[in-house]
Amino acid sequence: MNRNQSAPIVPAADRRQSERALAIARGATRLLAAMDFAVVPELALPSGRRADLTALSRKGTLWIVEIKSSVEDFRADRKWSDYRAHADRVLFAVAPDFPADLLPEDAGLILADAHGADLMREGEAFALSAPTRKVMMLRFARAAAGRMTLLCDPQARGLTDL
Repeated sequence: MNRNQSAPIVPAADRRQSERALAIARGATRLLAAMDFAVVPELALPSGRRADLTALSRKGTLWIVEIKSSVEDFRADRKWSDYRAHADRVLFAVAPDFPADLLPEDAGLILADAHGADLMREGEAFALSAPTRKVMMLRFARAAAGRMTLLCDPQARGLTDL
């Protein structure tokens, strides 16, 4: 890589995500950034799962956003209920044509496309315990800092929790 090129800040798609899911993620990320949240995509959680988007507010509030690109995607994947143990709020980000009545009412709702998103509801708050919050903050910080390190030095070694 020459000095005029830059490495991507967001990890490369691992081909698990459809173009539609990537578009929803982009719009949701834009909304969260406009709301003054820092966002880390694909954050490894203590449970071994990965959150599609994890957002951190200036006050330390943690939101996990689960992206659903289709009804089939939602019905086939129930891991999102585990996210409540790792966030103050769990939200779904879906395309505007997704039937929102299928989603749990206590979860937040973001309608998104590749250009932006709207927060339709925040969903129920679940306050994290202090030890869990510390673990999540450290994971968030290490992932964000590690990805910045890779941006500056793509050959950096030792970053295993990204």
